[in-house]
Amino acid sequence: MESTEAGAAAAAPTKNQSSIELRQPPPPQSSPMWKIVMVASIAAGVQFGWALQLSLLTPYVQLLGIPHKWSSLIWLCGPISGMIVQPIVGFHSDTCKSRFGRRRPFILAGAVLVAIAVFLIGYAADIGHAAGDSVTDSVKTRAIIIFVIGFWILDVANNTLQGPCRALLADLSGSSNKKTRTANSFFSFFMAVGNVLGYAAGSYTHLFHMLPFTKSKACDVYCANLKTCFFLSIALLITLTTIALFYVTEKRLEEIDDKETAPSTKDPFFSEIFGALKGLQKPMWILLAVTALNWIAWFPFLLFDTDWMGREVYGGSSKGSAEELRVYNNGVRAGSLGLMLNAIVLGFTSLGVEVLAKLIGGVKRLWGVVNFLLAVSLAFTFLITKLAESNRRSVTTAGGATHILPPPVGVKVGALAIFTVLGIPQAITFSVPFAMASIFSRTSAAGQGLSLGVLNLAIVVPQMLVSLLSGPFDAVCGGGNMPAFMVGAVAAALSGIIALTLLPSTTADVPPPITEAETATANQTNKY
Repeated sequence: MESTEAGAAAAAPTKNQSSIELRQPPPPQSSPMWKIVMVASIAAGVQFGWALQLSLLTPYVQLLGIPHKWSSLIWLCGPISGMIVQPIVGFHSDTCKSRFGRRRPFILAGAVLVAIAVFLIGYAADIGHAAGDSVTDSVKTRAIIIFVIGFWILDVANNTLQGPCRALLADLSGSSNKKTRTANSFFSFFMAVGNVLGYAAGSYTHLFHMLPFTKSKACDVYCANLKTCFFLSIALLITLTTIALFYVTEKRLEEIDDKETAPSTKDPFFSEIFGALKGLQKPMWILLAVTALNWIAWFPFLLFDTDWMGREVYGGSSKGSAEELRVYNNGVRAGSLGLMLNAIVLGFTSLGVEVLAKLIGGVKRLWGVVNFLLAVSLAFTFLITKLAESNRRSVTTAGGATHILPPPVGVKVGALAIFTVLGIPQAITFSVPFAMASIFSRTSAAGQGLSLGVLNLAIVVPQMLVSLLSGPFDAVCGGGNMPAFMVGAVAAALSGIIALTLLPSTTADVPPPITEAETATANQTNKY
């Protein structure tokens, strides 16, 4: 039998507890599954754009003129905005009294901001050229500025959108722990759907023919493909968000007249966020530790996976000769194929999380085991890299030009196998921690939105460390992606150890509170 430490019912609130706990409505009845699926489907639209970032943007920013060792700093946008925006949005979505509900206004605002940001990113080269950049400049300063502004807006928008989305899923699940885990599994599944669409679009080099106006003097075929992909992602996100918000409604948070439960007018957010951190129970602190180590492992690979394929596996360079650039782009496209295979496995695994958890003995054991799988997979990138280097071959044509041959079939299969296998631990990373945070929040002083915002801190702080240190660290260690990948392997192993040994289990459902009458009946029965 699993431990009930995390699933115990919360005690009645006292005067000293955080006011946000008192303002939270009682857990609603769980909603029909079709409503949960409809809200979870928004993740497909969000992840379509995110997949394009992961597969195409690191090479894209290098083409704009940002050196490899500094390109990781661009990705600080996400962690910093996540650290600030998601807890704030979570706090206000817990207490929002809009007639449209608590979560839906934030989801809509996030979707609109995503559309604006994606437009800026896609047209960064064109806007930069119109502002004075030359197509022959190795560093396109104005385009980079526009790109960074759009990227910051995009990450703010994603955090505005995803936190309330997961909180709404928890609201729709009611007090059912199983339905909460299932809802997050569906969210992970639709993330996989978005990934498949994004990676497939990223690997197709002639997509810009659908929208020929995307190709311009400042924007070559690679850039035009990126713009076309972004337009498609905007259309998908807006469509799914509109359908979900139209059919899934929320009840308005009722006004509370009790003056003793009214929030303080002085700096309410920071008092609540620090109150939530102070009030965290041991299960939540362990969850944060496992999550932080897990993302130290994940982020280097998510950041540089296609770059690894282009540089280490295929032997190309985004800043080298025309031949090296051709080989690098071939590797990036192969990486996009690997990410698509990863997404397919991610989707199927997401649908089977509950089954896998039963087979292994609970969600915490499942998370621990797949973290070791993540560690082994990251360690194997070193082996694949060394095999690719030892088998690197080139030929000289009759005209004297050097032609770099692709890596052997076995090396390519091994690299793609790593991408594919990583879909299994990724499905758990995208679902289990969020479900456990929602379950643990029922015994804490915070609402769903704020609790998920606190969990997000354990994701974005490691991302900030990786973004700041991975580029210089790789440069000190001789360049390339291997040093950061190996640190990730160690972090994944530590995450698995803590998950298996310290992380508590969760019950299938929160037991209803026992009434005085039931207690008296039980005591009377025990006498006999």
